[in-house]
Amino acid sequence: MTYCVGLRLNKGLVFMSDTRTNAGVDNISVFKKMHSWVIPGERVITMMTAGNLATTQAIISTLDERSKAPEDRKPSILEAPSMFQVARLVGATVREEIHANSFEGQEADSSFNATLIIGGQIKGSPPRLFLIYPEGNFIEASSETPFFQIGETKYGRPILVRAYDPDMSFEDAIKLMMVSFDSTIKANLSVGLPLDLQVYENDSFQITREQQIAADDAYFNKISTGWGEALKDAFRSLPDFKF
Repeated sequence: MTYCVGLRLNKGLVFMSDTRTNAGVDNISVFKKMHSWVIPGERVITMMTAGNLATTQAIISTLDERSKAPEDRKPSILEAPSMFQVARLVGATVREEIHANSFEGQEADSSFNATLIIGGQIKGSPPRLFLIYPEGNFIEASSETPFFQIGETKYGRPILVRAYDPDMSFEDAIKLMMVSFDSTIKANLSVGLPLDLQVYENDSFQITREQQIAADDAYFNKISTGWGEALKDAFRSLPDFKF
């Protein structure tokens, strides 16, 4: 399984993804699910993937291949004039790969499916964040829906819904996402460390911060322990239920 979150703030975008894949308890591997394309000063595009590993890797490879040489950039996300057009190109690629890998008669909800979060900024327009479905269609983040999750979403969602604030700092957003991921990791063995983290600040046209959070990361472990203890303290401070 997978857990990925893309968060839209007034300051920019924050992305976080786990790296665990499994085909049963005896076949667990680590694969990167976050990928970026950058032209410094002109565009930054980040994508996170969930679903069939062969399909998602084929999607990334196809997009990479189309971005390497100018003569191959037809179509390419490095030449798309807007993030909306990037989302359309990626959606079309998702449809192509699912169709290419599916047996005749299977639909997009088959075992070859893939769901993606894609976000970034192209010079001349604001940062944008999209959720792309296996069918290739997509929706965009807004003030009413400021973040997207893919994969094993249910355990970490309540934390995001309760604590998200569009004006929060990148530091607080990272803290919030760590709590969301810690909750998911504790509840589901198919999601696991290390985590990939990326921050994009509006109009910087470069990746602001990027790092991998391993199992021995001191800050993540402090957050994991601290929010659990804080929750216990808050629970004890609540008034008792009266029978």
